[in-house]
Amino acid sequence: MPPWLQLMTDSLPTLLWAALVFTIPLTLLSFTFGLVLGLVTAIARLFGPKPVVAAARFYVWVFRGTPLLVQLFVIFYGLPSAGILLDAFTAALIGFTLNVGAYTSEIIRAVISSVPRGQWEAAYSIGMSWSQAMRRTILPQATRVAVPPLSNTFISLVKDTSLAAAITVPELFQTAQRIVATTYEPLILYIEAALIYLALSSVLSALQVRLERRFSRYGGFLEART
Repeated sequence: MPPWLQLMTDSLPTLLWAALVFTIPLTLLSFTFGLVLGLVTAIARLFGPKPVVAAARFYVWVFRGTPLLVQLFVIFYGLPSAGILLDAFTAALIGFTLNVGAYTSEIIRAVISSVPRGQWEAAYSIGMSWSQAMRRTILPQATRVAVPPLSNTFISLVKDTSLAAAITVPELFQTAQRIVATTYEPLILYIEAALIYLALSSVLSALQVRLERRFSRYGGFLEART
């Protein structure tokens, strides 16, 4: 076996373990919390009072207008100056959640706004409250439109988690860096890490296609449950 292939074979379990223990959980947790935050922010911008709308706009403006890496540095390295100490994983989770929330809020706000006004009027005409109309009529229709951009955000987040290496989270990319520090084979190991990211993204892209077909065929997951 060629030395480069032996190195990749030996390092693969370690890299996969880092992806399983840190990269994937960080992605799932950040996206879940970010999606909830994005939904709350979008609703606040669309239906909240002026002070709430202003606060939501400011949050989105800040986190969409600054680099994610800078945000992570501010949270992990900057907050200790204010007496707030966070471990690396928690800091990364907060940073990714806030960043994802800002971007998903714009997606959700756009898809809710795209639902025709007549759908609101129809819901009110049969006695629904605002929350019932939102839950039973508006969100099911908006969800179908939101699936592709939200899926793309999720796939991008998988790759963006590599930035957590900069604040010492031992995820996939930083694990590759640590192995490079002992083997002095950056080309081989970084290519191997890239291939793992590529495999994860490819699987998620295939799942995205299936999810879009399901929503197209059955009218969305939310409607399927009602």
